[in-house]
Parts: sequence; C-alpha cells; structure tokens
Amino acid sequence: MPNKKSLLLFPAAALFIVLAALAQQAATEAPAGFDTPALLQNPGSQSVSNGIAEPAGDTFALDQKVFEAVEDPATNGLGPVFNATSCVGCHANPVTGGPSQITELRVGHKDVNGNFVNPSIPINGGANTISGRSLVNDRATCVEAQEHVPETESIRALRAVLNTLGDGFVEAVDDRTLLAIAASQPQQSDGLIQGEAIQVPILEAPGKTRVGRFGWKDQHGSVLSFAADAYQNEMGVTSRLRPTDSTSVCKTTSDPEDVPDSIGIANIDHFAQFIRGTQAPPRDTTLAATADAMSGHQYFESIGCNICHVESMVTAPVGTAVNLGPYVVPDALGNKVIHPFGDFLLHDIGTGDGIVQVGPQDTANKLRTVPLWGLRTRSRFMHDLGSLTLEDAINRHGGEAQQVTAGFNSLTPAEQQQLILFLKSL
Repeated sequence: MPNKKSLLLFPAAALFIVLAALAQQAATEAPAGFDTPALLQNPGSQSVSNGIAEPAGDTFALDQKVFEAVEDPATNGLGPVFNATSCVGCHANPVTGGPSQITELRVGHKDVNGNFVNPSIPINGGANTISGRSLVNDRATCVEAQEHVPETESIRALRAVLNTLGDGFVEAVDDRTLLAIAASQPQQSDGLIQGEAIQVPILEAPGKTRVGRFGWKDQHGSVLSFAADAYQNEMGVTSRLRPTDSTSVCKTTSDPEDVPDSIGIANIDHFAQFIRGTQAPPRDTTLAATADAMSGHQYFESIGCNICHVESMVTAPVGTAVNLGPYVVPDALGNKVIHPFGDFLLHDIGTGDGIVQVGPQDTANKLRTVPLWGLRTRSRFMHDLGSLTLEDAINRHGGEAQQVTAGFNSLTPAEQQQLILFLKSL
C-alpha cells in the first residue's frame, strides 16, 4: 500500500482514471430499499434481497432468520462475556441489518512512549484477566465473568453500532478506488484533508491483507471477517475464523461453537450472505426533489462536505476476487453505482477516541467517515451518538474538517437549514 507521502503525489485525475478502468461496461444503479422487515414481526419473510445468488439449499430468508436468531449459553455458546444475544439485537433500525441506538465501550491506556495499549480487565475476583482487545463487554452469563474497568485504563470511549445494509456493495469496491479517493483529497482541500487507508488482515485468507472499510477504525476489509469478529466479540460465539473465546470462566461449550448446519453452512456464512444480500439504504426521493433540498445539496458540495462524504462510487466488475481468497464479486454486486456519502477512510476531525485497533499508532484519534446513507432514520449522531441535532454534529467537526465547518457557519440561517434538509433526505 502506498504510504501517506506517496498518496500526496497521486494526481487527482487518477480517481477518474481508476474508476473508468474499473467500470469495464456501463455501470447500473445498485438496488436500494429498506426491505428486510424483522421476521419476528413478519413471520414468513417479506424481505427482498438485492438479487444475490444463494448457496445450494440456502435462501435469503434463512440467512435473515439466522441473523435474527437468539443465542444461549448451553446450545450456541453465548458468552461468557457478550453485548447482545443476536445480531439483530444491535442491528435493527429501521429494519434488520440497520444500526441502532446502542453503544459499546472501548478502553485502554498509553505507555511511557505515548502509544495506545489494550487493557487487562480482571474478572473472577482478580483470578483471571481478559486482555488483547479494547472492547469491554457489558454483559456476562455469570457474575464471575463480569468485566469492570480498572482505574488504570484512562482512555474510555463509546462507539455506536454501525449500519450493515448495503455493505456487500461496499465490500465489492476495489481497493484502488478508495486509494484514489484518498489521493485526491489534499488537492480538493488546500492540503487539509487526507484520508488514511490501512491494510487489514482478511481472516478467511490467512497472511493476506486488504484496505479496511468496516468498523469505526476500518479494522475489517471483508464482510465475512467482520461477521466472525462480531460473533466472537459481541456475542462470545467462536467460529473457524475466531476459534478462541475471550475467557474460559463459566464457559460450558467447546470451541469452535459455530459449526456447519444441516446444509453445510455455518452461522458466520449465513450472516455474511445476509449482509451481502441487502439492498443499499434508499433516499427519500420526494424530499430530495424539493427546491430547498436541491439547494442544500449545492451547499453540501460547495463547502466541501463531499470531499469525505463521497456521494458515489462504482463497485468492481463481476468476477473480481476482492478478498484475496475464494470470494469473487457476484452478478448482484458487480459494476454497481452506490451512493454511500462516505469515503470509508480514516480521518482526524477532532473527535477521535484515542483507541488503536488494527492500524498504526497514528490512527488513535482517527475514525472512519460516517457513511450518510440512511441518515434520516437516525435520531443521534457521530461515533458516540453524542450529538442530538445535525447542527451540533456538523459543528463538532474540527481537525481536517475545520474549513468545511467554517463554511457551514458562513452560510445564512436559511441556507444552513436547506443543507440540513438535504441531509434529512439521505
């Protein structure tokens, strides 16, 4: 991967060259819609996928059923420490696969050199510890396994649950597209904005890496890696890709707990297939077509919001091996135009949480740009859900985004409200 200095030399026009090279044939719009109503509310599945082909014996409805299934300690290996009992327990708004109001806790401390260090969390009266990760689970299957943050962990941060709808299209975006976007940003911002792309491990392709794009720290580059990591960290269920639990205290099952079902597919594969099969979050096209929203869109672009909140990109051609393993871009996801209003890169906008995960130490105060698709379904904003209005969220943007925030504040009150109205159409 090019380093930061080499990215700065990458010409802005390269973005368009790369996108043109990737789009070998006329790209088509990705299907969009909130079309995965919860099965618990709608038995018999009324969900509609993006048209993705299913493995033998599988269906999109079955994938969603597994995504919504409630785990328990005895049969599925829930815990011993966990945050939720199902994927849909966190990913549920406005339909299965979306984000929610839930946050998780991340902690750590700095060493004598100022580098971030993961915590060691004592459990079981101090007889055992959980280490090697910044996550602290809020729930446990027994009191002995319950985590409590020691005073030594001075870095503490909340992170919101992320949307997964449309992430199959995001996975299908070629690394070169994201690198080209990062390379073009300094020239668009007088050198203030420079997205960082980091190479992260692909769990299903040992020894291989890819540009990260999932998680607040871009810690994953594939949907399957993301699913396996979340199953282990958020629910405490181990799999072939994450075969070891965080602790053995109060553990009653053997690892790995996620094994293939009657049709030969493990839960993490169903999770990945469901996420890859979801449609992209849709626009409110009626609101977007109003004169005020269209004016707001112009201000969004003129003050530079779209430098990081990139409006459109094209996925890789059908058949591209995007994860350096057996997975290739299927017909349903290849050569599609998506409108994420995000760049999937790490930026320092002055709101960083101080946590380092997969990336280098310079990512401590950087976070992934929030993709704005589906924004209108949310009532709390930013990585910590600490902003209750869009105006406050905008004004929290500093660092790389300080010039953009200044641009917003230079607008008249009426113009600001038009920009806000445009955001509410997303």
